[in-house]
Amino acid sequence: MTDQIQFRSYDDRDAAAVWRLHERAIRATGNDPSDIPGTSDLRHIETRYFDTGGAFLVGVVPAVDDELPETFDGGLAAMGGFLPNEVGHADERTVPGAAELHRMRVAPSRQRRGYGRRLLHRLEQQVAEQGYEVLLATTSQSQPAAVAFYRDEGYQEVGRSTQGEYELVHFEKRL
Repeated sequence: MTDQIQFRSYDDRDAAAVWRLHERAIRATGNDPSDIPGTSDLRHIETRYFDTGGAFLVGVVPAVDDELPETFDGGLAAMGGFLPNEVGHADERTVPGAAELHRMRVAPSRQRRGYGRRLLHRLEQQVAEQGYEVLLATTSQSQPAAVAFYRDEGYQEVGRSTQGEYELVHFEKRL
């Protein structure tokens, strides 16, 4: 049931919708969006992702409803990006020559439709095309669906850490 979503590169006109999707998706996991560390990257996608050699994709569906933040070309159903690991968050692990996923989100009303998998596969393809052999992902133990998602997609758990009140689960995948 994923045929209607179209993925494209982030556009400045998506800024408000990206922030709203982030807030809705995090709230749906039972977490407080204002409590998630390091989210300022979502306010500066051009400089944080594109200017550093990364990418940020949005998944748009034609129908806009109350459940989806509106973009200039439809409803924002999914989003996510990647960065070269050396320009990622300074307080996270460093793996030379790797890229890391960030801000993988699917609108709560559109989950379990394959949008997240399609987004992940597109990002993995872009990461591989840029010559990275390892892709990192980190999520919170308080998001069991995300933990299961990465495991199902072939990511290996390589460690855990604590940031604030969150237990983080660190994953890696060889591309």
